[in-house]
Amino acid sequence: MKILVTGGAGYIGSHTVLQLLREGHDVVVLDNLSNSSRESLDRVRELCGREAVLYVGDILDRDILERICTEHVFDCCIHFAGLKAVGESVAKPWEYYNNNITGTLNLLAALRDHNMKNFIFSSSATVYGDPEVVPITEECPKGVCTNPYGWTKSMIEQILMDMAYADREWNIVILRYFNPIGADPSGRIGENPKGIPNNLMPYVTQVAVGKLPKLGVFGNDYDTVDGTGVRDYIHVSDLADGHIKALSKITENAGLCVYNLGTGNGVSVLELVKSFEKANNIKIPYEIKDRRPGDIATCYADASKAKRELGWEAKHDIVDMCRDSWNWQSNNPEGY
Repeated sequence: MKILVTGGAGYIGSHTVLQLLREGHDVVVLDNLSNSSRESLDRVRELCGREAVLYVGDILDRDILERICTEHVFDCCIHFAGLKAVGESVAKPWEYYNNNITGTLNLLAALRDHNMKNFIFSSSATVYGDPEVVPITEECPKGVCTNPYGWTKSMIEQILMDMAYADREWNIVILRYFNPIGADPSGRIGENPKGIPNNLMPYVTQVAVGKLPKLGVFGNDYDTVDGTGVRDYIHVSDLADGHIKALSKITENAGLCVYNLGTGNGVSVLELVKSFEKANNIKIPYEIKDRRPGDIATCYADASKAKRELGWEAKHDIVDMCRDSWNWQSNNPEGY
């Protein structure tokens, strides 16, 4: 198949592009490189001996979308491109709504105009808000999102559902990710945030490598095993594999499908820190800070639907994730 991957030079995007190329698909990437690097795709080529075509551009630019859809005929689009930092979204709501929603509408318009109606969307467990029950199934009602980033994912999901309902030619798979961490076992590609990391694992690895003095743990008074937030951490390679499996669902002309991608195991912040220390024999100094706006206590998946319908399940445990994260960071202390 020929696949358009928006945001394909980013963290999850580059790992998915690697797996797509290894599976024999042809890949075209659109990425504005604002929070990613051209180097990630060079290393993907080095790892698999094949390369993706890269267009440097933005989903807000309708001209480049039109050009790409004129120059290529795609069997599917996998849409990763978007701003993704919870805290930043609280501070910059307009930028998040404009980029994520307007950009997605532009992308959908270009694909529709060229009758390319197969679409896999990178959504998030944040659409469940503060979940009514855990583990969270796909039937769990979407909650009141606790930050603008989450609302953009929830609104885009609604747009996709309405479009699939109105036009049965669309085949759309919505993948609700839990918390991706880890890196390709080669240590050649991984998470490479610009500036201070917003996510836990790259913060931990940057403390381990000496770039940051200590980890800030936001809140230790949640109703959890040790008072710190509990999340479902999933290895990025497992997540990438979920997209490969979702492509097979697209070929069934299945209409609209929604899947959680997680391990089904909740791990607290301090449990993750201890697992990292144990896996890599490194001490991580930390301090407790106030809760962050928009954070919730507990969030982990019931991913049995993805196993049942896609034949997908997470293969890596938290030790693998911690080891591969450190392997990436220690071999690339300054990132790309």
